[in-house]
Order: sequence, then structure tokens, then C-alpha cells
Amino acid sequence: MKKDSPDTRLAGFLLEQRLISKEHLQKALEVQADEGGYLGEVLVRKGLVSEDDVAFAISGQFRVPLLSSKTGAIRPAEDQNLEKLISKQFALRNTILPLSREGSILTCVMFDPLDFMLIDELRKITGLEVNPVVATKSDIVRSIEEFYGGLEMIKKEIAKPHTIGESDLKTAGGDEESLSIDNIISRAKAAPVVKLVDLMIWQAINKRASDIHIEPFEDRFSLRYRVDGKLYEIPPPPKHLFLPIVSRIKILSKLDIAERRLPQDGAFMVKLEDRNIDIRVSVLPTLYGEKIVMRILDRSGVILELNEMGFEPDDLAKLRQAMFCPYGLIFLTGPTGSGKSTTLYAILQEIKSSEKNILTVEDPVEYRLDGVNQVQVKPEIGLTFAHTLRSFLRQDPDIMLVGEVRDLETAEICVRSALTGHLVLSTLHTNDAPSAVTRLIDIGLEPYLLAPTLLIVVGQRLVRKLCPECKEAYKPMKEELGNVKINADTIYRPKGCPACGQTGYKGRTLIAEIMPTSQELKETM
Repeated sequence: MKKDSPDTRLAGFLLEQRLISKEHLQKALEVQADEGGYLGEVLVRKGLVSEDDVAFAISGQFRVPLLSSKTGAIRPAEDQNLEKLISKQFALRNTILPLSREGSILTCVMFDPLDFMLIDELRKITGLEVNPVVATKSDIVRSIEEFYGGLEMIKKEIAKPHTIGESDLKTAGGDEESLSIDNIISRAKAAPVVKLVDLMIWQAINKRASDIHIEPFEDRFSLRYRVDGKLYEIPPPPKHLFLPIVSRIKILSKLDIAERRLPQDGAFMVKLEDRNIDIRVSVLPTLYGEKIVMRILDRSGVILELNEMGFEPDDLAKLRQAMFCPYGLIFLTGPTGSGKSTTLYAILQEIKSSEKNILTVEDPVEYRLDGVNQVQVKPEIGLTFAHTLRSFLRQDPDIMLVGEVRDLETAEICVRSALTGHLVLSTLHTNDAPSAVTRLIDIGLEPYLLAPTLLIVVGQRLVRKLCPECKEAYKPMKEELGNVKINADTIYRPKGCPACGQTGYKGRTLIAEIMPTSQELKETM
């Protein structure tokens, strides 16, 4: 090997990090001399070094950013038409995937970012400067198939002739009604539509989305994913596929395909590798058709450990003091999607034991807990929160969880249960913790009943976290900080990278305010 050549530097780094022995390196060099090729590829092919070790060595020795599917999906940026710059055939042949474009710079992930001939070829093909990052060959090939495979499927559907006339697209009413139910069902079960819906759900799960929004408009329909609390628009299939897609989702959810005038709710489960993922479906009739929202509940990705949820140590100590009381009321407050249910489940996970009888009534049951008796309300047959709670009291409970206090009857049963020696946990829709007290009094609960039973109120929100791969350190100006009291000279801001889909954020954490009921507060109530 030439001195200071890429292969020489790679070999030196592998030896220095003790990732390979001198004997194995010599063997690889002999194979390379006979067969040619890149040293890293020879080492992996002969089983002398793992793909991960070679990628790590390249990143460390040549200061090239390292991506790995173990720390986050390797996926190209949305809405940049990167597939037009590099074809799937070229990407597979050269083990390369375009990730993002910023001005005249194209960031690509490569197995061999030191292949300068390939980089020159990329410059000629795209007319852009190339910024290489490194990943293992298997990660890149998998990402190529995921990226181009999904695009090709949608493009094939778009290229097919319309099977529904233009008149059928204009309104959600009369024209659609003329379609027979048999035709709708047959279209919804057609293989391309089935694949499109599967792809839509798979892509949303892969992007860590919590919700999928499918919304019809006059001459198009919108597809959006909610990721870390924000909605992002995804290029949708053409409008002529809207009705079959909606029908397919309604079939999966066991909803009435013929009913397009009333809201409907349903659910189904999908299996992804070894994960069972629940999908809750809400259908709402709008001016141009049925709007669908699918809530994705991935039980495997939920943190049910209070220590890992983001509570400050002092706040967590106050919460634990309340939740280990033998009786009383604990309320969690916040808007929809603020993580209240997850916090309640985490509390139950910590306090449950074989010595306690725990009952929950929920709408719906979002996650299944071992050792906990969970009931799904069914208002259509009279199984309401209040009716179920009255039955709970005959079940010798120690702890009761009520999904939400919505009316006076439910609130009164919760309070009287707490007064008679039960620990009751529930949620309220208020903007902050103190408002929980005024909300309960507003619906008609007597303050003299609430004061002796209320233990603590937790108001919470979920906020986005900066992506750990690309967050950017900087020194803020005094004007930026305003009245915020931060002692650190350096803080971080979002930047955007392939690991976070160029958003700058990845994941969410909890912020909370804790209001224990002191003696002074009880007297005020």
C-alpha cells in the first residue's frame, strides 16, 4: 500500500483501535493484491472485521459523519425529489443514497466515501458538489429499497388509468352514492390499494409518527403525518385513489362502508416484525369526502418508567409521595396528546403489586397492563364511566383509574370512592394544574368533598427534543434570552440532518408543574 493512501490510513486506524490483528490484516492485503478492490470491503467479505467496525474506522480516521440504523432510520429528506437526481439502479450499483440537498451541495451516504472516482461521477450526473457521509453497506441497501421501493409503488399507481370518473371526484355526496358497495369493496381489496395503505402505515411508523391525517379537498387530497407533535405534509397518491384508500381503511377497521354521512370510530392491529401496533381510526364526513385520522399506538416504544419520563427530581418525589398514599385523588391535566395517559400507566406500573386490586375504566384502552383489570367504556349499550365506577365499588378495589372525568356524576363517584378508602387516578382537560380545582367546582362538585380527598394535581406538556446527532452549539445574545435565567454560556439550537429527517428535532420529553394540596390550599377550597 502507498504511504498515506486511504487504505493505509484505514489499516492503521483498525490496528490502533485493536479492531484487527496484524496477521488478519496481512491476509486481507494478500487477498486485495490478488483480487483488487477496496480494503474495507475485502475485510468485511472475508469476515475479518464487521461492517460496523469498518464504518466506525472510516468515520474516525477521515472525519466523515457516521450514520447507523441502530441510532435512527437512514432516510432522505422529504419533498426534495432526490430520486430524480440519482436513479435506483445507480444507487444500488454503487451503494449510495442521496439524503438531502442544500443549495449546490448534495449529501449522500456511501459505503466508501473515499471513492473519489464515484464522487466525481456524481458531480457530473447531478451538477452538484457532494458531501459524503458513511454507513454500512447493509444499512444503505436496506434504505435504498425502502426509499425507491415506496416511490416506485406509488408511481405505478399514478400511471394507471383512472378507474373512477372525474364526476365521482367532485363531491362527497350524490356522485359517490351512485357507486355500488360491491364495486367499492372490490376496489378497496385490489392489490395495489392494499399495498398503498400498507405502505402509508409502514412509512408513518418508520417516521415515528403518532397520527396519519387523510383529508379530501375539491381537486386533491392531503396526506400528513404528525411527528413529535408537528404535522408534516407527505406527497399523496392522486385523487382518484382516495375513495379506494378510505374504503380499505374502513374495511380494516370493521366500519360500515356504505355509511358516509355519519362519523365512525374503529380500530385494527398491524404486526411489524415482532411488534404489535394498534391503529385507532376516526372517520369524519366533510364537504368533499370522509376525513380519516389514524392514531398509531406502538406499545413497544412507550416509556412506562417514571424515572425516564422527564420529571424533575423534586417533582417526582412529590408525585411518589402522593401515589403511595392508601386513598385520595390524583389528577393529571393537559390538552389532548400531552402524555397524560402514558403518565397514568407509568404510575400504575410502579405501584401495582399482587397485594393490590387495580381496576381501570378507559375510552379507549390504549395500552394493556399485566396484572391490571381494564374496562373499555361502551356508551351505546350504557357502559359509561359512571356506570362502570359503580360496579367497581362492588369489586373490592384498592386503586381505580378513570380515563377522564367528563361530568358531575363521574366526579362525585371518584370523590366518594376516595373518601371511602380508595386511591383514584384520573385526568382533566385544563390548561394548568390550578385550573383543575376550578374545573371540578364548575361542573358542580362541592368544595367540601374535594378538599379532604385531593392529593396532587400534575399539569403536563410534551416538548420536542433537539436531535442529538446534529444539534448545534452557540452562544446566545442577551436579547435572545430575554428574562430566561440560564447560566450556561453555550446552548443548543436545531440544525437538521438525515437522522431526524432534516427537522432538527427527534423525540419528545415531558415538562410538568406539580401542585400538591397543602393545608393552606385545602382551607382555601
